[in-house]
Amino acid sequence: MHAGLHTASGQFEARGFPEVSPPASVFPKILKSTSAIPMKASRFFVSTLKEAPADAEVASHRLMMRAGMIKKLGTGIYTYMPMGLRVIRKVEAIVREEMNRAGAVELTMPVVQPAEFWQETGRFDKMGPELLRIKDRHDRDFVVQPTSEEVVTDIARQEIRSYKQLPKNFYQIQTKFRDERRPRFGLMRGREFIMKDAYSFDRDLDAAKASYQAMADAYRRIFDRFGLRYRAVAADSGAIGGDLSEEFQVIAATGEDAIVYCPGSDYAANMEKAEALAPAGPRPAAAKALEKTPTPGKSTCAAVAELLGVPLSTTVKSLVLATDILDEAGNPKGSQVWLLLLRGDHDMNEIKVGKVPGLDKGFRFATLAEIDDHFGCKPGYLGPLNLKKPVRLVADREVMVMADWITGANEVDFHMTGVNWGRDLPEPELVADLRNVVAGDASPDGKGVLAIERGIEVGHVFVLGTKYSKDMSATYLDEAGKPQFLEMGCYGIGITRLPAAAIEQNHDERGIIWPDALAPFTVVVCPIGMDRSPEVKVAAEALYEQLLAAGVDVLLDDRGERPGAMFADWELIGVPHRVVISDRGLKEGQLEYQHRRDTAATKVPAAGIAEFIAGKFAQ
Repeated sequence: MHAGLHTASGQFEARGFPEVSPPASVFPKILKSTSAIPMKASRFFVSTLKEAPADAEVASHRLMMRAGMIKKLGTGIYTYMPMGLRVIRKVEAIVREEMNRAGAVELTMPVVQPAEFWQETGRFDKMGPELLRIKDRHDRDFVVQPTSEEVVTDIARQEIRSYKQLPKNFYQIQTKFRDERRPRFGLMRGREFIMKDAYSFDRDLDAAKASYQAMADAYRRIFDRFGLRYRAVAADSGAIGGDLSEEFQVIAATGEDAIVYCPGSDYAANMEKAEALAPAGPRPAAAKALEKTPTPGKSTCAAVAELLGVPLSTTVKSLVLATDILDEAGNPKGSQVWLLLLRGDHDMNEIKVGKVPGLDKGFRFATLAEIDDHFGCKPGYLGPLNLKKPVRLVADREVMVMADWITGANEVDFHMTGVNWGRDLPEPELVADLRNVVAGDASPDGKGVLAIERGIEVGHVFVLGTKYSKDMSATYLDEAGKPQFLEMGCYGIGITRLPAAAIEQNHDERGIIWPDALAPFTVVVCPIGMDRSPEVKVAAEALYEQLLAAGVDVLLDDRGERPGAMFADWELIGVPHRVVISDRGLKEGQLEYQHRRDTAATKVPAAGIAEFIAGKFAQ
């Protein structure tokens, strides 16, 4: 060892610090760098801002910009600066460990992909402007990948020949690009981003379900290790169908998604999936006469309810949809108009409406001409009575148990009051769950009532079935030597969205508060007057070396900044554990420790600082 280091540790020991570093086992494995790299602030890149750019709308965007973690290059496109990249690498490392543990095999697929594969599945045309299409010098079409189902399916159809090779699960951590209509919120909804996407291949649906469950379990381990509050919620599977789909949502008030859950059970679903149960009990008997009631200028349910002095829940809103009728060549030859009835205080759920027989092939909102043709009235006063032409009627479950309700009269400035099923209009052709649930609705599992909170989707697992394998003729030979289509699953994690979600959940007026597993540095050593005090410098260097030897991801701030500026930087950046070394403290044989969430520092005997920090890691 260099003589200077002997001298430093000797002086350190004289102040009450142990010369021998604590064994690595003192510190939890998850919080250590497997190969700790010496890192001092003077050689790193620390670049903080007092003010965020004007276009930074949410906390994560503001704080990542101010903390020098990202730098905007273009709309929805960011450079990951050294401080931010360290966080991203922490995310990747945990994801990679758990994916490998679950038996997935890593590869990397091209960012730029030939369009021919996307044309096989039809997504080259169907995906719309979010898919960035480019041409090479030979005028051949390519895409910049937003995801890689086509490419991985091509790999499978070339490489997987027999049932003996199954199951297989390939994953990558790779750059993606989606040409978002409105990029916003920094890394929350950027155009270029990093994603972990995995794809499983199985012989049948039962095997695919087993692969799905292995991934769902791995995701729970991943998000547990991140140290974030999250929910795994049942999600809609879209056109694929089935119930095997879950989203992983980080709980945050700024989240774009509504998460529905039951506090008294394990039930959780996203708003698209959450079922609104049919109300219990029979429909009340009619108690009011049907009347045409003047409602001048009142074209919304809320305005009508206020005018008449009744609860909004006694009104029924009319939503007019249309489906196009096509000829044998696929050309439109007319339309079918639909009238959906929902309680006035409820909102339509388009995903649920898209599952109603007859609307499940696609629908749109009716044009003004179609509305006038069938109702003879402009929107705002529409209802199921006195129609000019028949429509197909669908009532929400809740509307079916209402009596004496209020709806439009199909005449401007008038509504019908005292409307009742059976007496005033026939029972509807179809009854379905058409609405978003609201807090207080009965939980579908019968174990209480529903609550709603906001979340940020950071992961999604679902079974794809044979959608891509059929389109691309990806088969294997079964035991009988017969070709069968591969059953697929898809599993994604937003690598660069996750740090932003973590910040939305963990910040205060001073800056970011990173969970230990995600912090760019786990510990920062802050010496006061290091450039002026040889004793502080020696002590700081010795503690830094001691923690580094134990595998702790530690940074020494040797920039010589004033205490206020130094502390403000690390509070903004969000390093969770801070140790302050000063002349005064050294004379007392003590250091100051402060967790990022603490309101004040704690004095700790210098000799026990490593064990003290290790104890904080374990909490």
